[in-house]
Amino acid sequence: MRLVCLIPSFNEEKTIGWLVKAVCKLGYDALVIDDGSSDKTAQLAHESGAEVIINEHNLGKGASLRKAFGILTNKDYDAVIIMDGDGQHLPEDTAQFVDCYREKKPGIIVGNRMHKAKGMPLVRWLTNKTMSFIISVMCRQFVPDTQCGFRLVDMRVLKAINLSTEKFEIESEMLLEASKHGFKILSVPIKTVYEGQYSAIHPVKDTVRFFKFVFKKR
Repeated sequence: MRLVCLIPSFNEEKTIGWLVKAVCKLGYDALVIDDGSSDKTAQLAHESGAEVIINEHNLGKGASLRKAFGILTNKDYDAVIIMDGDGQHLPEDTAQFVDCYREKKPGIIVGNRMHKAKGMPLVRWLTNKTMSFIISVMCRQFVPDTQCGFRLVDMRVLKAINLSTEKFEIESEMLLEASKHGFKILSVPIKTVYEGQYSAIHPVKDTVRFFKFVFKKR
């Protein structure tokens, strides 16, 4: 089984080096997509062992992931593990995704932060709960943490679905598209590091964007 870790990043020079090294040490290939960083993210990712794609300007997480998916679907991988470049997702937790994938072969496995949400900012907890309920209903299968970016996606899914969003809505769009094509979505519990981390998510702006997205998809 051949897996690649896809790490979308924006100004993550403080964390990207050790993250790429940890991922490579676990035996995965690493692909970093640098979304127009102004720091040394791309350089440090490359020096640490990752293949690097660079956006000249900041395009957004959705646009970056779609660009990377277009490259990865032409390579000989069984699945892609997506994790953020800010250090919130722990490389050792990839083992849970891999074990679940080997045993059950779902289309997507999503990390579940909600089983133990201590440390999660209250506003994020509330928005995650609300969004997860809505997307689960639309998918017709329960996904406890639909907004978690730490996930494993089978390459069959990436080749079947059609993604179009530019920003963080891609987390939801991926699940809706996979469900529409009949793929099973499972979850595994993960730990998340919040202390000292800056979030690129804007609660009000991204919540409004989410509901606009849901309205279009309904």
